[in-house]
Amino acid sequence: MSAAPRTARGVETRARLLAAAERVFADHGYHEASVSRITDRAGVGQGTFYLYFDSKFGIFNELVEDLNHRVRQAMSEGARGATSRLEAERAGFAAFFRFTAEHPALYRVVREAESVSPEALRLHYTRIVEGYIDGLREAAADGEIWDIDPTVAAWALMGVGEMIGMRWVLWGDPDAAPGGDADPTASGTGRVPDHVLDEMMRFIGGALGRPDLAQGPRPAAEEKEES
Repeated sequence: MSAAPRTARGVETRARLLAAAERVFADHGYHEASVSRITDRAGVGQGTFYLYFDSKFGIFNELVEDLNHRVRQAMSEGARGATSRLEAERAGFAAFFRFTAEHPALYRVVREAESVSPEALRLHYTRIVEGYIDGLREAAADGEIWDIDPTVAAWALMGVGEMIGMRWVLWGDPDAAPGGDADPTASGTGRVPDHVLDEMMRFIGGALGRPDLAQGPRPAAEEKEES
């Protein structure tokens, strides 16, 4: 990890470089990205880059960590004030989907880390799961959910959120019509529709031992689409 900047200007410059790297890695991928592309986008010289990062690989790793910190912060702030575990899950997922819509590079950067920096990939997911595990364990102790293995449940929940976000936020041409929910060629919508989030939470409610949430009436929007 690079040394932290000592001045406000240094903090701002480093943030600009990370923001530029986010776009460059998203647009070109790791192997086609370059330090010169990053500095050109940030509007700084290459010499300035090396004051903050030692290499393209170095800024890639720090970008993964930066995105991880920001998405966890967004989810934590989104779930703040929730009065139950299920409320916290819904609010946290909604915040995750908003963050993904604003920072679509999250998916490409994290997935590239599988081959570029496996350790960074593992750390990214592990940090997210750690918060889930604690929350699920507390909810089970309070009788809000079944007494399930919180580690297994946390990884499963993260997978649900990631796939829903990929399908509805990222896939396809954003200018095209969304198409039906079951259409594998349908375009993404840029956001997760309310009825999709409702169905997702019905599924999660049943999985966590809240069948009262899973067995309620289906959303009107979904019924209309199926008619």
